[in-house]
Amino acid sequence: MSTPDHSEIPSSRHILLVDDEEDFRYMAEKALRNAGYDVKVAGDYQKALDILVGPEHLDLMVTDIVMPKGINGFALARMARMRRLDLKLLYVTSYDVPTNEAVAKILRKPVSDTELVQEVSQVLAA
Repeated sequence: MSTPDHSEIPSSRHILLVDDEEDFRYMAEKALRNAGYDVKVAGDYQKALDILVGPEHLDLMVTDIVMPKGINGFALARMARMRRLDLKLLYVTSYDVPTNEAVAKILRKPVSDTELVQEVSQVLAA
C-alpha cells in the first residue's frame, strides 16, 4: 500500500473569498472548506486588501465583481496581482457585466457547491 502524496491534498491550498453577499459567502466558504481548502473570507475590498498585504499564503482569490464602496472585483484583482504576482483568480457575479477587464473565468451566480468546487479545482490545477 502506497503512502498518499500530501502535496496534492486540497487543504494545502489557501483561498481568499471576497463577496459582499453574506449568504453567498457562507455557502461558498462552507463548500470550499468541506472540499478541504483553507478559506479566508472578506466582505469588502478593504478587508481583502488587509489579507492580501498580510503574511498568509494565498493560492487563489475568488471575488465578486459588483461590490459596494466603489471598488469592483476587476479593480480588486488588479490590486491583488500587484501584491501577489502568482495569485490565481476566479470571478463570480449575479449581474451582466462587461467582461473586457476580466483576466480570469467568470462564474454566474447562482453557483452550486459542486460547480464552485470543480471550478476552483480546475483553476488551481492550471
